[in-house]
Amino acid sequence: MADDAGLQAPLCSEQFGSGEARGCRAAADGSLQWEGFPDSVSPDYLPYQLWDSVQAFASSLSGSLATQAVLLGIGVGNAKATVSAATATWLVKDSTGMLGRIVFAWWKGSKLDCNAKQWRLFADILNDVAMFLEIMAPVYPICFTMTVSTSNLAKCIVSVAGGATRAALTVHQARRNNMADVSAKDSSQETLVNLAGLLVSLLMLPLVSGFPGFSIGCFFFLTALHIYANYRAVRALVMETLNEGRLRLVLKHYLQRGEVLDPTTANRMEPLWTGFWPTPSLSLGVPLHHLVSSVFELQQLVEGHQEPYLLCWDQSRNQVQVVLNQKADPKTVLRAATHGLILGALQGDGPLPAELEELRNRVWAGPKKESWVIVKETHQVLDMLFPKFLKGLQDAGWKTEKHQLEVDEWRATWLLSPEKKVL
Repeated sequence: MADDAGLQAPLCSEQFGSGEARGCRAAADGSLQWEGFPDSVSPDYLPYQLWDSVQAFASSLSGSLATQAVLLGIGVGNAKATVSAATATWLVKDSTGMLGRIVFAWWKGSKLDCNAKQWRLFADILNDVAMFLEIMAPVYPICFTMTVSTSNLAKCIVSVAGGATRAALTVHQARRNNMADVSAKDSSQETLVNLAGLLVSLLMLPLVSGFPGFSIGCFFFLTALHIYANYRAVRALVMETLNEGRLRLVLKHYLQRGEVLDPTTANRMEPLWTGFWPTPSLSLGVPLHHLVSSVFELQQLVEGHQEPYLLCWDQSRNQVQVVLNQKADPKTVLRAATHGLILGALQGDGPLPAELEELRNRVWAGPKKESWVIVKETHQVLDMLFPKFLKGLQDAGWKTEKHQLEVDEWRATWLLSPEKKVL
């Protein structure tokens, strides 16, 4: 304990002029780690923030064009427009957005942490769609209220998805227990960028206000810049924790070549678009009563499961459902997810290790009703394969003590398989 305390104590410190002093501590690999930037944040912090500033600036200018269009549609500058009509339109617009915010947070809130990069990009693209609707709203006055209400609904979804994913990325980038500091600096940076965008907008709007075609052209240019900068910002992120997409990529590469991809390579290969209505092939933390309805089914499900999870494989839909035990820890969840993805690989193409290739041949040749037999035998394969895979993940730089897999809250207990007395 004394040695651990000594490692945590500052080895030295320094300061510039009358500024605040910063300490230096020893890292586990023997290197020196100084407090403050850049050691206080993840390596991807600077490229992400640079591209994030570009996209925020482009979005600020696009937002100015959209706001001008909405004010024009409401009746600003039109002597025939009434205050009551404008107020009613504004109230309908805001109430629609509030309802959308509540529904979306309930519907997709649990998924935002698992796929923060994908939902971050989705939010910014949806924001561009919302601003386009606002710009086009005055063109069709009869549909103006419905158009701006739809736009505000989209913007409120953007607010939920963008705010939640920004918080998740702050957790990733803060490396010295400094989440509040990173969040505050990110907020200040965004405010500065928006201020610059406001000043440029004051010069731009008088130039384009009398030329609708030029205004639309500017909007499309800024939108293209906004989407490109967002893509570069999200692609610059290197998450060292595994979600289902990254685990699928890393596991596939490991099964085919016997090598574990490092976080940088896997993040570069990770798809950045998320399906709004995905068809899940792997469900973790499902309720036990969804899988069994009789003592025989329960006994069949438990047989051969020596780990604190139960796995049910539907071959016809290639869907894996996993029941987690009360004692399941992050390592157990990672193994269960690996197990489920391996079962999915048995129905796919591509090279596999010899023991899995034999099982795949049996899957293709055998009846679908014997899925539980294949599941039981893959447990034996996992006993040999998973420890090597887990060590490879850790050696490659992945953080396996936590994960970003989507796991429901259901937990269960059951009588253990006779092959193992304790968990």
